[in-house]
Amino acid sequence: MASERVTLTVADPEGEREVVLSSPNRVVWPELGITKAEFAEYAQIVADPFLAANGNRPVSLERFRDGIGGEGFFSKNPPKGTPDYVDAVTVTYNSGRRHPQIVLNRPSALVWAVQMNTVVFHPWASLATDSDNPVELRIDLDPQPGTDFTDAVVAAHALREVLREAGLEAFAKTSGNRGLHVFAPIVAEHEFLEVRHAVIAAGRELERRMPERVTMNWWKEERGERIFIDFNQANRDRTMAGAYSARALPGATVSTPVLWDELDGLDPTRFTVRTIPGRLQEVGDPWAQKQAAPGRIDTLLQWWERDVADGLGELPFPPEFPKMPGEPPRVQPSKKVAAHWDADGEPVEKP
Repeated sequence: MASERVTLTVADPEGEREVVLSSPNRVVWPELGITKAEFAEYAQIVADPFLAANGNRPVSLERFRDGIGGEGFFSKNPPKGTPDYVDAVTVTYNSGRRHPQIVLNRPSALVWAVQMNTVVFHPWASLATDSDNPVELRIDLDPQPGTDFTDAVVAAHALREVLREAGLEAFAKTSGNRGLHVFAPIVAEHEFLEVRHAVIAAGRELERRMPERVTMNWWKEERGERIFIDFNQANRDRTMAGAYSARALPGATVSTPVLWDELDGLDPTRFTVRTIPGRLQEVGDPWAQKQAAPGRIDTLLQWWERDVADGLGELPFPPEFPKMPGEPPRVQPSKKVAAHWDADGEPVEKP
């Protein structure tokens, strides 16, 4: 039996376009009964602020064929049969490999992604027009066991002040889960490794100011009950849920831009696929002017060089990355035996 299909008329800048939606009654979020058709409607309502934040960027699609209760997988490359109104750009991954990646530039492309069973959208920090140079710092404040969203809010306010001292204006959004994302728009003149170093410099400065509340420790066994400043989200091809992206969680929560004066006492679980349309009508898009005045990371890079001179060097990279210059050994501290590693962080072959 052929699956049920409906045709949606989507308003693009170029004019109306018809997008076919198969299995519109398939339930994506079982606990709330949110169907694929309802999610496609959400995509059309939030298309303008969504594309302002995530459009013209390489994006990975996290897809769930059987709703969020089923197995998910990532699509980076345009799948066979991708329509011509869905763009693509060739990017370089951390391995050095180059490949086309999806770019969403119009509402119909966003609805097409929903048709492809996308739930979570993961945009790069750089634009498709210059994918090697990020247009923003991204800092993920990740609550560890024993901490929660309220603790992340405290850290976010302090981080905002650190970034202001470095000449950058920060913007916040909920992660859609337990944490907070802090972004700072920057001039696209530095490649990913330099931007990572700027993020590390900001994180180290925040850690100095509130060592009992935040940590830069990559290894979980060393973090304690503190907010982890996830510096590795600044790497090439490392992404987080984009602004106005839903999450694959039972409550259909949405990663939502917020005003700074909203944060204290905020319940992030109230931002959902069903509540965000009303929020946009009431308060608008807090990120509407986010990219209007990008700053520079010169001061943060000076802090990085200062810290390097003081003996604070590179930090661990994610395990799928190639070994990087100056990187410490990729072994958790409780398992590290000094005799098995040389001064460059390379394993010593056993005789």
